[in-house]
Amino acid sequence: MKLQQLRYIVEVLNHNLNVSATAESLFTSQPGISKQVRMLEDELGIQIFERSGKHLTHVTTAGEQVITIARSILDQVDNIKAVASEHTMPDQGRLSIATTHTQARYALPKKIKQFMERYPKVSLHMHQGSPEQISTAAAKGKADFAIATEAMHLYQELVMLPCYHWNRSIIVPQGHPLTKVGKVSIEQLSAQPIVTYVHGFTGRSELDRAFKESGLEANVVFTATDSDVIKTYVRSGLGVGVVASMAFDAEADKGLVAIPAAHLFAPSTTKIGFRKGTFLRSYMFEFIETFAPHLSKTVVEEAMQQRTQEAVDRLFADIKLPTL
Repeated sequence: MKLQQLRYIVEVLNHNLNVSATAESLFTSQPGISKQVRMLEDELGIQIFERSGKHLTHVTTAGEQVITIARSILDQVDNIKAVASEHTMPDQGRLSIATTHTQARYALPKKIKQFMERYPKVSLHMHQGSPEQISTAAAKGKADFAIATEAMHLYQELVMLPCYHWNRSIIVPQGHPLTKVGKVSIEQLSAQPIVTYVHGFTGRSELDRAFKESGLEANVVFTATDSDVIKTYVRSGLGVGVVASMAFDAEADKGLVAIPAAHLFAPSTTKIGFRKGTFLRSYMFEFIETFAPHLSKTVVEEAMQQRTQEAVDRLFADIKLPTL
């Protein structure tokens, strides 16, 4: 049994049983992967994958158990390498972050600049995607950290730590009738065509919840994953925007006005997460604390020792998070 064989079966599953895609991602040949998988199955005396002709159709029950253990072994191998690097190159390495456009565009730039000034020899890589893509990237080790707000049920394989609260603003062109209203009500907002985020992105669930609790229906006419795209269509007169308040900059967004809407929607909480059992390099602890100053190394290590996410959440029950 070889580590390479374990890596192959894990990656085949990661690529939805597509051996060609697996080979491409690992820079090797399809026949080479197929041969090694067969050799491992012969050694173990079981089938890891069911086949139909030359195609893999599904993972067997035994295969699921083998792959779970194989993934754990490979994680530990990565941890061993990380420990070695921590002692030989403490200020060098790479850091991969999976997050949404809003976090990448508005919440992270200053924090990343601060971190890179402290660790210029760490290469940083950003992956933007949906909550599903973010959680998958972190769970499969493609990203070291996931930074997310929505769909926390997708992050069960991660330790998720609260960073900050944020809320929304209504974005309208200058001179819009809502700018003359002292405090916009949910009824007044429901009368407007709304341009906002796609379901599952950037706190969209809180907008839907607010309208449902008011017995009203949001007249959403256009959705996008990108705050800048939303503002573009607000400028075109398509409707009023509902975006994260952090996504509005009075200087950069001239011609638009941001109307506070925190009284209409419950705040959302952004969290940072990493795989359970991961060895965090010193610069990784540093990044977490740079992003969320209350998450010191001591606090993070205490959270890592908790057995459940519920226990982690209790650690932060009495901590007042900042609001962006």
